[in-house]
Amino acid sequence: MQRTWCALVAGALFVVCTVTFANGQETRRPDQARPGEASGQDANKPEAQAPIPAEKSSVTKHDLQLNGQTLHYTATAGTLLIRDGEDDHPYGSIFYVAYTLDGADANTRPVTFLYNGGPGSATIWLHMGSVGPVRVVTDSPDATGGAPYQIVPNQYSLLDKTDLVFIDAPLTGFSRAVGKGTAKDFTGVDQDLKAFTKFIARWVTVNERWNSPKYLFGESYGTTRSAGLADSLQGAGIYVNGVILLSSILNYNVQAPGLDVTYIGYLPSYAAIAWYHNKLANKPADLKAYLKEVRAFAGGDYAEALFEGDQIAPDHFNAIAAKVAQYTGLPVQYVKDANLRVNPTRFRKELLRDEGDILGRYDARFEATDVDNAGEYPGFDPSDTGISGAFIAAFHEYLASQLKYETTDEYRPSANSIGEWDWHHRPPGAMRGFAREETAPDVEDDLADAMRKDPKLKVFSANGMFDLATPFYLTEYDLDHMMLAPALRKNVEFGYYPSGHMVYLNVDALKDLKHDVAGFIAETGH
Repeated sequence: MQRTWCALVAGALFVVCTVTFANGQETRRPDQARPGEASGQDANKPEAQAPIPAEKSSVTKHDLQLNGQTLHYTATAGTLLIRDGEDDHPYGSIFYVAYTLDGADANTRPVTFLYNGGPGSATIWLHMGSVGPVRVVTDSPDATGGAPYQIVPNQYSLLDKTDLVFIDAPLTGFSRAVGKGTAKDFTGVDQDLKAFTKFIARWVTVNERWNSPKYLFGESYGTTRSAGLADSLQGAGIYVNGVILLSSILNYNVQAPGLDVTYIGYLPSYAAIAWYHNKLANKPADLKAYLKEVRAFAGGDYAEALFEGDQIAPDHFNAIAAKVAQYTGLPVQYVKDANLRVNPTRFRKELLRDEGDILGRYDARFEATDVDNAGEYPGFDPSDTGISGAFIAAFHEYLASQLKYETTDEYRPSANSIGEWDWHHRPPGAMRGFAREETAPDVEDDLADAMRKDPKLKVFSANGMFDLATPFYLTEYDLDHMMLAPALRKNVEFGYYPSGHMVYLNVDALKDLKHDVAGFIAETGH
């Protein structure tokens, strides 16, 4: 796919602004907190040394009818201890749920490690909604409402292709700091990578899976983690076969005044959402062809107009405003008033203002009414509130009734002990010669470094077309700027789905996602 960006971005530091603007107040799931943003208690606060629990597990047997076959599998819900490198004492207890096919050859059976993002989110979203052996039924894109909820066998599970290990990040779920470990040991980009590297190494050791084909599957900040892990795991002697990026955020640098890359990157997502909500004057029949046209405008005429800044001629300004309005479904005057630059939070409030509705941030298929219709920003995210209760309640029910996991600990859907996240990131060795200090991670460098060291490593990028948290055009930009040699560029593949950030909330999209990821695993499992 040919994607051309103007000189505006060719030599500029790439910036992604996938978070709510500071003056856009809203309640949201901790999926992509902004650099420097506090998520709870102070991570630097001294803590008493926590007791070191024994590793524990609950092992249960299950069956799944999938594609005319009966899969017999083992579910293991448990904890493993990770140890620091200096004195080899445990500093973290990490909770996971693993699904392994009975009777499979460990030397050929793939294993995939899955996790959500945040930073500070547990993995119940992927676990209970995507490719595990069960899933919770929701009314998406309508709000699901109150209990009871249905937990059903997942006909789109990946268990027929790979074993699955769902990992709760440190301080989330039942994962805890133990011994001398404190929140500070986990609440940072590199601290998080260190913990996950140690956990995966521990799991493959305990389960004798060093020789199994291995995959990383992260969502949102989990893609940031995956890109870094692909490189850091190689340092631990663990080379992965593939990396699956779902709703990517690979560059967390802070937005700077006058840098217009984010507006360019969001425009195709606005067009897709306007198409979905029938806000286009002449709605095209073919969304994919339409988005190809919008990409060409965004990276061409629109980018060049923004590059002109205050020097843009009035006639040119008016022509570009009309085109932006045509593609986004927004009023021309609104686009002009925004100086051609509409941020995603304002877009969520404006597109359906005439209907009295706001849109979801994670998934713009979701709609809801707001406290009033005159405000500039939406009061909440209906794509968060519409499904959170169902996922959390269903997981607790499933954990007790089917996985038989017993504990007196509180399950934390988000890490209420995460405070100031350390966004500094030490880039891979090949990039250190650039002498730049990363005050926010740009992990496309890590992923590229891992791909250069292992030319067989492949990447599959899955994108929701109605996602306003991680827009697909910015993901394309990131993955197209890894400075890969021509022979390696073909190792990056893209998939696009008529859904939002959590692609699997649209069951039709989940079906396609399963098909695509299954094919990716088949072609990379050697």
